[in-house]
Amino acid sequence: MRTKISLKLWCMIVCTVLFLQLAKAQNNTTTKMPLTGELALLPPMGWNSWNAFGTNLDESALKAVVDAYVASGMRDAGYKYFSLDDTWSTMERDSNGNLVADPKKFPHGMKALADYVHSKGLKFGIYNCAGWRTCAGYPGSRGHEYQDALLYASWGVDLLKYDWCNTDSLNTEEAYKTMSRALRATGRPIVFSICEWGSHKPWLWPNGIGEQYRTTGDIGPGFVVGKKFGDWQGQGVLQILDAQMLIRKYNRPNHWNDPDMLEVGNGMTYNEDKSHFSLWCMLAAPLITGNDLRKMSDQTKTILTNKDAIAIDQDTLGISAFKVPLADSLELYVKPMKDAGLALCFLNRTATAKKIDLKWSNLIVSDDVSGITVKFAETAFRTHNIWTKKNGSTKGTFKQDIGAHDVIVLRLTKL
Repeated sequence: MRTKISLKLWCMIVCTVLFLQLAKAQNNTTTKMPLTGELALLPPMGWNSWNAFGTNLDESALKAVVDAYVASGMRDAGYKYFSLDDTWSTMERDSNGNLVADPKKFPHGMKALADYVHSKGLKFGIYNCAGWRTCAGYPGSRGHEYQDALLYASWGVDLLKYDWCNTDSLNTEEAYKTMSRALRATGRPIVFSICEWGSHKPWLWPNGIGEQYRTTGDIGPGFVVGKKFGDWQGQGVLQILDAQMLIRKYNRPNHWNDPDMLEVGNGMTYNEDKSHFSLWCMLAAPLITGNDLRKMSDQTKTILTNKDAIAIDQDTLGISAFKVPLADSLELYVKPMKDAGLALCFLNRTATAKKIDLKWSNLIVSDDVSGITVKFAETAFRTHNIWTKKNGSTKGTFKQDIGAHDVIVLRLTKL
C-alpha cells in the first residue's frame, strides 16, 4: 500500500534533513567549515537602508538607490555593499517556516533584487536578528538559523547584519556562533556583521565568529549627542569616538570594531560631516553610509568619495588611531600605517574656532598597540592635507586655524 504524503509534509521533511546534514557537517569537522576566513581583510565599505528609509522599504526606490550608488562614483571609490535593514519580510514565516520578502515592498522577490545589485558590480546585504523577533517586530532567526542561512545563500546574499532584540535569556556569544556556523555551512562567503551594541564585549570573542562587531548603541545624526526621535535618542559622533579608545587594540583585519553607520549627509554641518567621516577613517572602521544616495549633494559626495581619506581607512595594517591631547582643548589622533607612514587628525571638539601652533620637533608619539615611537625631532615627514590637498613637511612649526567641530587631517610619509 502506498502512503500519500502532502506537499507541506514533504517540504518539512526535506528542510529537516538539510538542516541535520548541515549541522552534522559543522559539528564533525572544523577544517572543512572553518569559522575563520578572509572575508574582510579591509574594513567593509557600503550602504545600509535604515538611516534613509527606516521601515519604508520599496523595491523601485531601492533600485534607484543602486543606480545612484554607481552613478555617483561611490562604487568606484571603493564602496561595494548594498544592504537592507529591518522590515523587509512579511510579519510571519510561511507554512514551511521560511522567511518571505514582503510582496508589497518587493513584488519581484528578494532574489531579483539581489541579482540587480550584483549586475551593477555590487554585493548584497540583508538583516535579521538573533531573537524570536527583530527590533521592529518581524520574524527573527531564533531556532531557524540554518534554514535562514540556506535561504540567504540561495538569494545570493553577501553580508548579514544580525541584531540583538527579543533575545530573552539567550547566551550572546553562543547565539552569534550558531548563526556564524550556519552561514559558513552554506558554502557561500557571507560577511557576518554582529550588532549586539557592544553590550557583551564582542571585541573579546574569538576571531572568526564575525568580521565586524558593533561597539556601541545606535548612532543618531548629531556631532556631540545624537538627535532625539520621540523617546529614543541616538549617540553622537563624539560619544561614540570616545568609546573606541579603550578597545582600539582589538581592531584588526577580519575583526573590525564597528562604531555604527555614517550619518554624513543626514543633517549635520559640513565641518561635522567632514570630521565624522575623517574620524571613522582614522579608526579603521567599516564605512557604511546611510544617506539617501538619490538626493546626495555634491558636498556630501565629495566627503564620502575622498580617496585620500578612504586610503587611510583601508590601510592594510588595520590599526585604529590613538589619542594625543594637545593644548587649548585640541586633540590629535595618530594612526600608524604601512611603510612607516602616519595619519594625523587634529580635532576641535569645541563650538568655537581654535588655532593650532605646534612645533614639530616637540612632538613625540608612542603606541603600545603598534609598537611605534616617533620623535619628530629625529624623523622628518612630508605632509599632505587630505582635504585642502596642500603639501608641506614636519620641518619647523605647524600653524593653522581650525574651525568649530572641524578636523585637519595630514597623511605623513618619510622624507
